Amino acid sequence: MIELLRVRRSIREYTGRAIEPEKVELLREAVLRSPSSRNIDPWEFIFVDDPLLLAKLARFKPHGADFLEQAALGIVVCGDSQGSDVWVEDCSIAAILAQMTAQSLGLGSCWVQVRNRMYDDATSSEQYIQSLLHIPEHVKVECVISIGYPAEKRDPLPAGELKVSKIRTNDFARGQP
Repeated sequence: MIELLRVRRSIREYTGRAIEPEKVELLREAVLRSPSSRNIDPWEFIFVDDPLLLAKLARFKPHGADFLEQAALGIVVCGDSQGSDVWVEDCSIAAILAQMTAQSLGLGSCWVQVRNRMYDDATSSEQYIQSLLHIPEHVKVECVISIGYPAEKRDPLPAGELKVSKIRTNDFARGQP
C-alpha cells in the first residue's frame, strides 16, 4: 500500500483507451468493500462509461471537471443523506479506495469535487448532476472520480517535500517535531 501511495498522483489526461471489463469489475468490488460507519453503507455509485454522458458530466462546474470528457470512466460517488449522518465521510473513504484500486490496476484517476460547488449562479453542481443522472434529491453527490489510462506521467512527490509539520505527537500546541 505504501508503494501505491508513493507513486499515486492526480491524473487529468487520458489516452481514450477503454478499460477492460475485468478491471471495471474490480473497481466495483473495491467500492462495495469500502467500510462505513455502523455498516450502514449509505453510498451509491454510478459508473459512467458512455462518452456522450461523460461529456455532459464534464460540464458540472465551470473549472476543474473538463478532463472527465477524456476519461474512460467516471464514478459518481453519492450518499443517502437520510440513511446516515456521516455519509460524507463514508463516501470519501469509498472514493479514495476507488482511486487506490485504479492505481493498483495501472490506471490513473482524479477526484473531482462536487459538494459545495456551483454549476452556475442559480444551480449547484450537485443539482446539475442529480438532474442529468436522475438522482433523487435525498441522495447527495460527494464527488466524481475520473479514471482512465494515463496520457501523462507525473513524478512521485519526493519524500523531502512531505509536510511533516502537519504531524504532531500527543499535543497539538507542543507536539511538533
